[in-house]
Amino acid sequence: MIEFRIDRRSGVATYQQIVDQTKHALRLGMLRPGDRLPTAKEVVAATGINPNTVLKAYRELERDGLAEGRRGMGTFVSRSLAMPENAADGPLRDEIGDWVRRAKQGGLDREDVMALVKAALDDHYR
Repeated sequence: MIEFRIDRRSGVATYQQIVDQTKHALRLGMLRPGDRLPTAKEVVAATGINPNTVLKAYRELERDGLAEGRRGMGTFVSRSLAMPENAADGPLRDEIGDWVRRAKQGGLDREDVMALVKAALDDHYR
């Protein structure tokens, strides 16, 4: 089951962080159709956020067709975003992991790596 991590300093709305983290887990195959998302009560207990914030995030996931609320049972993943090449154990993930290790060994910090990745994304996804 996914555990949400909320960064109150990020400038990103809390509900959006939940949506983004869920989509990230769906893309990596960490969540699959049929998996239950944590209840609002569980998320509130783990993060200290308002339950309405969790419900807002889950409604957005439902609007996107990624989750489905079942009365009295919870919210369940209804669709995956995973593709074999970007799965948590896929070959591209391994290549990126190798590259990140080399960058770290070369003295780059996290922000340097993020800047390089963003520049590459900007070059290839215009």
